Amino acid sequence: MGDGAAQRLLLNHGPTRLKGPGLTDQAQPTRFSDQEFDNMKLLAISGSTRRESTNTALLMAMQDYLPPGAELSVVAWLDKLPVFSPDAEHGALPAPVARFIELVSRADGIIIASPEYVHALPGGLKNAIDWMVSRFEVIGKPIAIAHASHRGEDMLASLRLVLSTISEGFLDSAFLRIPLVGKSPEDVKTTLQTPDNEAAITQFLATVVASIRSTLTPATPAPASPPESR
Repeated sequence: MGDGAAQRLLLNHGPTRLKGPGLTDQAQPTRFSDQEFDNMKLLAISGSTRRESTNTALLMAMQDYLPPGAELSVVAWLDKLPVFSPDAEHGALPAPVARFIELVSRADGIIIASPEYVHALPGGLKNAIDWMVSRFEVIGKPIAIAHASHRGEDMLASLRLVLSTISEGFLDSAFLRIPLVGKSPEDVKTTLQTPDNEAAITQFLATVVASIRSTLTPATPAPASPPESR
């Protein structure tokens, strides 16, 4: 069976369930009600572990420009995940991994922003992706990229390749770049609040949300039972 066929098979398995330390069973619906269209959950993942990361700052700033009905949570703690090993996938997942996978499962879409390290993905981000790649929670999940630098083309090319491989929902057309490299936290805040950058963030999020909504399948009401013959 090819990778595409395997992914389609997994997509048809129905609700996913997560179990892990401190977690209750969580069923992720495969169909969506009209109400859930107005409660969209976005998960923003920072590939940096720096306390004053510009990529993390960019993701945090997005919380102020969300379309109505959308909410965004930021993960900036990939350094808490243990090094991936296939042996660790048997049985209960390590607690930080179980928490991370649960957030991925609950999200309607994902946004990733990352620096480039030695012309490649940072080890922490690659490690997080490795934890997801053999699971089904990320398959078909809409994923978009943001970037807080004027450089990093090698990393971006690699990240696009990886994300388009692990998810058929990768949004290649949705991309946001705002150069923030070398700026202090105060300068970052000022830069993000310029009219042009505010408009760029707003448009990026609107594109991401619209793309996700187009993939959601509203729940189909059950057909009414025919009247009984008398």
